[in-house]
Amino acid sequence: MKVSSAAFLRSALHPRDFPKDGLPEIAFAGRSNVGKSSLLNTLLRRKGLAKTSKTPGKTRTINFFSVNERLYFVDLPGYGFAKVSKDLQATWGAMITSYLYDREPLRLVAHLIDARHPPTRNDHELLALLEDAETPTLLLATKIDKVRSSQRRAAIATIRKDFELDEDALILPMSSVTGEGIRELWQILDEQI
Repeated sequence: MKVSSAAFLRSALHPRDFPKDGLPEIAFAGRSNVGKSSLLNTLLRRKGLAKTSKTPGKTRTINFFSVNERLYFVDLPGYGFAKVSKDLQATWGAMITSYLYDREPLRLVAHLIDARHPPTRNDHELLALLEDAETPTLLLATKIDKVRSSQRRAAIATIRKDFELDEDALILPMSSVTGEGIRELWQILDEQI
């Protein structure tokens, strides 16, 4: 897909704040600082559209971005080591769970995993939640540019083994820095909308 327009639409803390026009949605989920906002900026070719930070927990709401006025990219809050209160973390959990289970226009969740590390307990919990919600999911191994080329295959194999996935399950290596995997990801996203 050629991106002719991309714009931040709104932040939401409650379903009443979600768009009501029924356009398809592709959500991006993962732990804090896994690269969700950077990936969105790379996909949309708009530096700084989705706010990035070296501080975990920058995204604290569900953020909707309009793409070509025909679909939404949805940046979900990160989980894990974000430096926020337990109450806010609990709110995030309830908000995200509700979104993943109940959101009719949701077509796919891109579940981002840092390729440099094995999946965390929270990564496993999110994948289990997505399976339980019967939400189509695509695993993205982010920050692959930071993994030596000689170790990339092993990094992907670690994710596959840790999640107990079949050999043919797709795990797409991604880099917001080099653009690796962007074209392949767009091909998959185009099929979902």
